[in-house]
Amino acid sequence: MKILSAKFIKSATAPEHYPDEALPEIAFAGKSNVGKSSLINALVNKRGLAQTSSTPGRTRLINFFTVNDELSLVDLPGYGYARAPEKIRNQWGPMIEKYLLQRKALRLVIVILDVRREISQEDLSLFEWLQFHQIPYSPVLTKIDKVSKNDLSSQKKNIRSCLGLIDPILAFSAVKGTGKDQIWKAILKATKMNQTET
Repeated sequence: MKILSAKFIKSATAPEHYPDEALPEIAFAGKSNVGKSSLINALVNKRGLAQTSSTPGRTRLINFFTVNDELSLVDLPGYGYARAPEKIRNQWGPMIEKYLLQRKALRLVIVILDVRREISQEDLSLFEWLQFHQIPYSPVLTKIDKVSKNDLSSQKKNIRSCLGLIDPILAFSAVKGTGKDQIWKAILKATKMNQTET
């Protein structure tokens, strides 16, 4: 995927504040501090486009970005951060669900999992919810540079077994850039965009 431009469009908490649905959208979901923003920045080769932080729960809005004026990437607030204020935690679920259910431009949800952590009940609940509502999704294991190849293979098998998946699990390292091309292939397939078009 040749990146010609990548821009932040706006942040929102409710449908009336979302940008127009002029472009196909790919959403990025996952637990707090799992690496959603780092993955987005790596995909578009632009450090700092999506703000990263070592503090979990920093992303509290739905952030919209465009790539080449042809595709929209959407950074969803992380879930599962117990130290966030209760009022904010209670807002996250409905805010994310409303986006996922109502956004007609949505083509794929990339669910990010830290390869070093066991899949949690919150992760499983999200996958079950996406399956129930027939929303296409693709799990991506991040931070794979921090584990051995054997551990990565084992984690992939565990997740495929937990979710009953047939397709391979994508894996990514923000440090080495490993897996970026495979993730772009999944995005282009979901949006029916051809690599030669971009």
